[in-house]
Amino acid sequence: MPQTFSAQDAVELAVVERSGFVESRHTGSAVVLSPDGSVRTALGDIDSPVLPRSTLKPLQALGCLTAGADLDGERLGLATASHSGTDRHVDVVRSILHLAGKSEDDLGCPPAWPGDTATRDEIVRELGAPSRIRMNCSGKHAAMLLACTVNGWDAATYLDLNHPLQMHIREVAERLTGTKLSISAVDGCGAPVYGMSLTALARGIQRIATSSERSPFALHRHAAALVRAVKDNPWTIDGPGRPDTVVIEKLGVFAKTGAEGVLVMTAPDGTTAALKVLDGNGRAATVVALTLLVRAGALPAAQVAQVLGSLPLTIQGGGKDVGAIRPTV
Repeated sequence: MPQTFSAQDAVELAVVERSGFVESRHTGSAVVLSPDGSVRTALGDIDSPVLPRSTLKPLQALGCLTAGADLDGERLGLATASHSGTDRHVDVVRSILHLAGKSEDDLGCPPAWPGDTATRDEIVRELGAPSRIRMNCSGKHAAMLLACTVNGWDAATYLDLNHPLQMHIREVAERLTGTKLSISAVDGCGAPVYGMSLTALARGIQRIATSSERSPFALHRHAAALVRAVKDNPWTIDGPGRPDTVVIEKLGVFAKTGAEGVLVMTAPDGTTAALKVLDGNGRAATVVALTLLVRAGALPAAQVAQVLGSLPLTIQGGGKDVGAIRPTV
């Protein structure tokens, strides 16, 4: 049975300090690719397969684009997103569904509460319930439905592993990662997700993030449009005040977090970090990736230090800050 790397092959990525006491340690693996694609830094096992979870979304969104889904701007940002379910997010997802001639009931993702606390509280006050459109992957699913509509593919089975859309997405992912994807699983939203090494994941995201809209190849023009959509509308991919949105807004990186402690991040110069926290807790992932990019000379240390104050890295005791999540790479 396929499985990710072992604890023996992991390295310490971060610690949690409380009142000067190291309370917890997060181990995992990480890779940093130089702008030319060569491996600059390897920590732990970067060759065994991991499930990329939502870090696969840029590749999935690109698959929808190359299949004919006509998306740009906020809609393309939402197609790439793990959004927090605010009304603003939901309005854009509804607009994608309208283009597809579909309704919320056609979404294959499960009902969920929004990740945004204020939005969830408002729904509870109104005696509302979890819904498919509030699920953080609804933008991706709406884009998949649009691709099905454009091609005349069956929308009722669009999440099946061998559906024409999923086969096309897999081909796009294989082309960009340079890896044959033979391991598949069902993601939390119900879509297929494919096992790949951290190196392959980093390579695929780097190729997307460094593509040019003037490329002679349509795949790379679409990839560049996707990155521009996210950078122009960073609120779409996550949510106001949330880690991916914060680092995109303030540092100009292309960042995508996935469940179970996976994260990819590409600096403006193309340097790319990909990591997996072995225990699946992603609270340290963003600061670890930023630290690796600073170490690689891809981001200015002073600017990153300012941004860290906007991330949820403090540990509290008695209502006061008594410690922090600290990278050890």
